[in-house]
Amino acid sequence: MREQISFVDAILVACVALYALALGLDLPAAFQPSGMLNFLSPSSESLYKLGMGGLIPLLNGQWWTPLTATYLHASVFHILFNMLWLRQLGPLVENLFGPSRFIMIYTAAGICGSLLSALVGRTPFFVGASGAIFGLFAALIYYGIRRGGTFGSAIFRQMLVWSVIGLVLGFTRSGVDNLGHIGGLLGGAVMAAILGFQERKRQQLVHHLGALVTLAGIGVCFVMMVVFFFSGTR
Repeated sequence: MREQISFVDAILVACVALYALALGLDLPAAFQPSGMLNFLSPSSESLYKLGMGGLIPLLNGQWWTPLTATYLHASVFHILFNMLWLRQLGPLVENLFGPSRFIMIYTAAGICGSLLSALVGRTPFFVGASGAIFGLFAALIYYGIRRGGTFGSAIFRQMLVWSVIGLVLGFTRSGVDNLGHIGGLLGGAVMAAILGFQERKRQQLVHHLGALVTLAGIGVCFVMMVVFFFSGTR
């Protein structure tokens, strides 16, 4: 029986809603001239209140920010680019791995990207879903290698090329957190190897329970984000 549940749309809606909220919290800042790539950028204060990641929030005890940061974006082009990739890769990963494994891979990759950026990187703050998206690249690369054959080889080559291009573009542009991308790749590859994919092993109860635990963890992080937002903490 075909799986009907999908987490891709839920993630997309959450990211767009939080981006709109971040803009609404400080509209004058969003319309300040700041260059084409920074068009409609939420203010740093708004993003911080909503769970911006990075070393400084972690040192301040905001342990939920490595997760919430992956749902926040710094400009209209930032969110548009990431959501287009999510729409492109997400359904494929859900189909090949199953929805329960998808949400675990996506979430773990995003957190790994956020943590590597926070603990090793030079930028004090981090937002964006790109680490999680690079985790999807890694999962599909793993699938292509393990599956083999004409289809597997095609998936492997395409995803490897796209991920390398993404990394190269990141290293040639300022303001791109490449450690977040690398952390996402590592997290996605490890989770894919641990969880497996549908053709080798269909989703089982343990995968669904893992997805429930993941969703519960996401919920707790967002509850903490709301508590922090209304607490007025700086």
